[in-house]
Amino acid sequence: MTDEKNALAVTLFSEILTADQLLRNRLSRVLPKGMEISHFSVLNHLVFVGDERSPAQLANTFHVTRGAMTNTLAKLEWAGYIHIRPDWDDARRKMVAISPAGRRARDQAISSIAPLINRVVGELGLERVRSTLPVLRDLRLQLEGE
Repeated sequence: MTDEKNALAVTLFSEILTADQLLRNRLSRVLPKGMEISHFSVLNHLVFVGDERSPAQLANTFHVTRGAMTNTLAKLEWAGYIHIRPDWDDARRKMVAISPAGRRARDQAISSIAPLINRVVGELGLERVRSTLPVLRDLRLQLEGE
């Protein structure tokens, strides 16, 4: 790798990691009390897919260990945001579904973070954000494939 290419790669990842940290800090401050980013992410995913998922599927989706996902799901279940039931086809597995309370909590979280993310997108400009998305998506897909 050339020095220029190496410097560009380091700068790219430094910017992504710094932006990630700043965004996580800001999101954590505006999410409803007691809700963590991991909780919101799972609830938002369950709304997006519109169907049940197994804990293993969720762990794979979020690139975390099954243990980490089990911990997150236990907190969401305790809060009444999800229902966990046995898989009727395979008693060894469980299935996770969002509850009505979880959907309301997710909607409240969206309402809480919308001003922040809309302001950021507005300040960057729609066209710049739109043109950045394919690069970020390709980066994610490349990293997922490794």
